Amino acid sequence: MTLLEQFQLLLKNANWPDWAVYLTPAIAGILLILVFVLTIIIVFIWWERRLLGRFQLRTGPNRCGPEGIFQPIATAIKILLKEDIVPDKADKLLHFVAPIIVFVPILMLFAVIPVGEGAILVDLNIGIIYIIAISSISVIGIFMASWASNNKYSLIAGMRAIAQMVSYELPVVLSIVGVALVAGSFSMLKIVEAQGIPYILQQPLGFIIFFLGALAEMNRSPFDLLEADSEIVAGYHIEYSGMKFAMFYLGEYGIVLAYAGIMATLFLGGWQGPLLPPIVWFLIKVVIIFSFIIWMRATLPRLRVDQLMSFAWKFLLPMAVINLVIIAVEVLVLPLSMQWLIIILNFGFAAALILLWSKLFTLGGGRVEV
Repeated sequence: MTLLEQFQLLLKNANWPDWAVYLTPAIAGILLILVFVLTIIIVFIWWERRLLGRFQLRTGPNRCGPEGIFQPIATAIKILLKEDIVPDKADKLLHFVAPIIVFVPILMLFAVIPVGEGAILVDLNIGIIYIIAISSISVIGIFMASWASNNKYSLIAGMRAIAQMVSYELPVVLSIVGVALVAGSFSMLKIVEAQGIPYILQQPLGFIIFFLGALAEMNRSPFDLLEADSEIVAGYHIEYSGMKFAMFYLGEYGIVLAYAGIMATLFLGGWQGPLLPPIVWFLIKVVIIFSFIIWMRATLPRLRVDQLMSFAWKFLLPMAVINLVIIAVEVLVLPLSMQWLIIILNFGFAAALILLWSKLFTLGGGRVEV
């Protein structure tokens, strides 16, 4: 029984009216998601700055509170105090609505991410499909923001952002299908329960494809061309300031938290682990994934836009298709009792495919005219 169902049952037993039985848990769930997401985002902002300081041999924020823990709060206050400037010829309505359309779907993703056994707001039997559908809505908000700003550079940056997100969504979805094939369900709870051995061991290539595709979807390094200072005016939200810019900023960290939670659920066994409470294990896995993302930001150089698109279509997509075929054959041929054989085979397939494909694939070099 999910948290929402438990709350509804409690209200029914207390003889609350029917409208309150359904409306009150919905409002409570929204508030719970908001508090959880905003709290973790504040921690993530602080953790990224501190960890980047260590990677880059500098201190990082250490003045605003002990170890700089209040620095994200100071940053939030600074952004909120900035003036909200709207270009004269901008589409005022779309300019206002775009940040909301980008941010709200990210919050909706957390309704189906389990943080413990039964600790999920809604256990949809199509949970994975719901995540794929909802995560695609933010693309509309990005296009609206770029168009409504009445800035040609913002529009070009928005079109590049959409091309990147749509291109990398394909290999991400194909890697998810491999997980659903093995688990036999689209439910996030059942996928976690099916992982006696985490799927990162059973599908290493699928995890690598999902992780790299998610980096591009999240606009994280080395795929962060959408907002790079050396690119087109630092992105599609160049004409945004104040609270509207803050919503884009929160959305970027919110989608990182969402994808880290999805990766922990699909490939790392979710909340499962010995001794510690389930939610603690879930958060530990999320923080490990986020720390690895920061490590990549501090280590890898940014790709060019042509290299970015080539990597999606010429490398990740074919690899995702091959991985899906291999998983499908194993599900049909090999019994579940032979999981260790599957692990050995899939690690061998992953190593061989990456090695062979890297020999055939090149990102290209030289000058590129855009």
